[in-house]
Amino acid sequence: MKALYFDCSSGISGNMTLGALLELVDNKEILNNELQKLNVDGYHIDVTTQVKNGITGTHVDVVLEHHHEHVGHHEHHHHHEHRNLFDVNQIIDNSLLDESTKELAKKIFLRVALAESKVHHESLENVHFHEVGAIDSIVDIIGTAILIQEIKPDVIYSSVVNDGYGFIECAHGTIAVPVPATTEIFAASDVISRQIDIDTELVTPTGAAIIAELASEYGPMPAMNIQHVGWGCGTKNLKIPNVLKVTMGEIKEKNDDIIVMETNIDDCTGEILSYTMEKLFDAGALDVFFTPIFMKKNRPAYRLTVSCQHNTLDKLKNIIFQETTTIGIRYRYEKRFVLKRQIKEMKTSLGTVHFKCCEHNGQIYEYPEFEDIKKIALQTNLSIREVIKEITQK
Repeated sequence: MKALYFDCSSGISGNMTLGALLELVDNKEILNNELQKLNVDGYHIDVTTQVKNGITGTHVDVVLEHHHEHVGHHEHHHHHEHRNLFDVNQIIDNSLLDESTKELAKKIFLRVALAESKVHHESLENVHFHEVGAIDSIVDIIGTAILIQEIKPDVIYSSVVNDGYGFIECAHGTIAVPVPATTEIFAASDVISRQIDIDTELVTPTGAAIIAELASEYGPMPAMNIQHVGWGCGTKNLKIPNVLKVTMGEIKEKNDDIIVMETNIDDCTGEILSYTMEKLFDAGALDVFFTPIFMKKNRPAYRLTVSCQHNTLDKLKNIIFQETTTIGIRYRYEKRFVLKRQIKEMKTSLGTVHFKCCEHNGQIYEYPEFEDIKKIALQTNLSIREVIKEITQK
């Protein structure tokens, strides 16, 4: 399992994230090439190597380019300050970026927007945030989404997120650290954060939204085989190194580690249960099934059983609570044996069929996919049994 671990002991910002992730990708041009699909101009990216307290890392600076003519400068600047969430989403939607990159970027922006709307007491569509409207935030957030898509980690963990204390200057005057938008982003997420003895802001709202969206757990680094380390430099010189360290490595997926959730339901219709099953499978459940049971007062009922990997537990639990009438779910860890398997396309006398190929003790077992068999049976008017016989003949 490919894992990323964000060490936010010196906080996190958008450009620190870009610097660290850039060190983890082979194709250093990917960021510029993909960002060109946005059709946003007025900036360029400066990537430099910097040293912070003896640690060498990558610093990414989004340089705005509207200093050429004074009038242009003013209008240009004004325009950026006033982008809202709708404008940003439109820029993303109209770009030629990959769908999953667009989705991730929009989710991160939404976290910033919700926090800003709460802090400034404005509706979501009215928030004209400096933070999100500004070109550097757009580049930081979409750039992060681009690089995460390029790395394609299976799971992302983070340390406890450290912020500083004291006061900083912002567009509205002097405000306390952690700044309100950062605090609200943390309040609306699972992030675990704390303040440390550094007299300045370490976590920007953009950085807060990025780590809130990406990380699934916060704590010490899990056991992993480290393969690459990316160091992203911040803009400050502090008594601690102002760097974000992102570690990429392999976490051994134990062949035997699954979670089984169960709940007994006696007051839910068949339609609702069937819909719930679909949603659970779509959200990544390994298996979902119902067992007819009798509950108290001899009520006929169903036990819903769902098996899943650790990283989908939360999502699936929420679906069960949202869609059914249950008020409690039991879960347990179970071991399992799994055969090595892969899906192969094979040409047969009745057309191309997908086979599930499993291996055990040197023996190969090939099972045709039922959906393919069904299609062939309907097209050829043969029975399912005849189709299976025909396509499995060697």
